[in-house]
Amino acid sequence: MQISSEELQRRLAAGEAIQLLDVREVWEHEVARLEGATLIPLGELTERAGELDPEKPVVVYCHHGMRSYQAVVWLREQGFSLAQNLAGGIDRWSQVIDPMVVRYQ
Repeated sequence: MQISSEELQRRLAAGEAIQLLDVREVWEHEVARLEGATLIPLGELTERAGELDPEKPVVVYCHHGMRSYQAVVWLREQGFSLAQNLAGGIDRWSQVIDPMVVRYQ
């Protein structure tokens, strides 16, 4: 149910069609984000899940991985069997993959 930053980077580099879902708030997304991610704040997910394709892999992320974990549990209950949580969130991504992604508190 989780994917590491390293594995996500490998799969993206290989050209896999992965839906990146950012469940943070708008201000957080404005500070730092992964290229190509769709922003659906966690509080809006139940009403906006239709914007995602349940047949394609979805990698959900937040700041450290807690909100995105909640989102993945809910998405899987809705039939998104390929939903995964980005372990450590965007903060870990910034530390191990792309230091140009701003870290914030």
